[in-house]
Amino acid sequence: MMDEMKDINWQSDIRQMIEELVREKKRQRLLAESDRLRERTKDIGISASELIREDRDAR
Repeated sequence: MMDEMKDINWQSDIRQMIEELVREKKRQRLLAESDRLRERTKDIGISASELIREDRDAR
């Protein structure tokens, strides 16, 4: 089947597909880690607006 399509650079196309797959898997892994970190720090007992206000008042 590939022999019938001699005008296609299979090595280049396969390399591009694998690189894209690796980038996608890496992105998924980073997003999953980000979600885990967000869950761990979700409830710190004070809102972001309170932290910002406290920081501004300290200046």
